[in-house]
Amino acid sequence: MLKGFRDFMMRGNVIDMAVGVVIGAAFTGVVTGFVSAFLTPLVGVVVGAAGDFSSYKFTVAGVTFPCGQFLNVLIAFLMTAAVLYFCVVLPVTKATARYLPKKPKAPKRPCPECLTEIPQAARRCAACTAVVEPVAVGTTY
Repeated sequence: MLKGFRDFMMRGNVIDMAVGVVIGAAFTGVVTGFVSAFLTPLVGVVVGAAGDFSSYKFTVAGVTFPCGQFLNVLIAFLMTAAVLYFCVVLPVTKATARYLPKKPKAPKRPCPECLTEIPQAARRCAACTAVVEPVAVGTTY
């Protein structure tokens, strides 16, 4: 029983996931600090609230709705998402496209028996196992 658990824990993907969670938590702290230290005060200067919306509230029929804390959290979320997109996702996507170009796909043709897409050089269909004649590369079907 413990051998199976040990084997499970020593798989590469479990360790990779654990490292990813720890690094993600640390990175979340960095992004949250950046947003609260620089971007939220900047928004406050632009809208004239000095970066703190927690005192904002409105009253309807004698009931007070403290919407300011929600505004703080919403602004922090939107800024965090924007920082992550423009500082992490976009550069990584561009670097991946530049340094790991996609391989061209092999030309395909339909199987004459089941009409499943198969490579042109195939001699047997993977779906129905029908024997098919390979098509010379460079000709289209």
